Amino acid sequence: MRRYLDVFTGAYHIRQLAPWHENIGERQAKSPKIYWRDSGLLHQLLGIADHQTLLSHPRCGASCEGFVLETMLHRLQPDKTSFWATHTGAELDALLIKDGVRPGLEIKRADAPRLTPSMRHAVADLKLDALWVIYPGKHRYPLADRVEVLPFATGTATGMGR
Repeated sequence: MRRYLDVFTGAYHIRQLAPWHENIGERQAKSPKIYWRDSGLLHQLLGIADHQTLLSHPRCGASCEGFVLETMLHRLQPDKTSFWATHTGAELDALLIKDGVRPGLEIKRADAPRLTPSMRHAVADLKLDALWVIYPGKHRYPLADRVEVLPFATGTATGMGR
């Protein structure tokens, strides 16, 4: 299995995000997180022929997350990208580091994302400079201190130092 993952990674079909480890006193994920970089290939393999089929497919969230992550990494060009998860359920889709700035990314399909305990946990434990919740809506708004909801389509989240 590992060999196949490496082949798909080398062909730029899959992205393997390494886990981030922070000394927070609880067990954290050690295996990489796998994303399909090529959503068109993923949809073909899953037999998804149109937008309506995609929206009702159980892998829709994973497809959306991979597409948004690839787009954001292209826009932001971070020096390092990892994901973070604990065995108690807290997680962060991506931790980015560029020029010493540490924003986190959470990717949501919800029309009005809300602050979750997992987001609070990530901001506090990872000492994030910002947490950007990327969603398909049109409006930018704050959720909490250092947590902001940003629309994906408008390209709002394009700078690291905000």
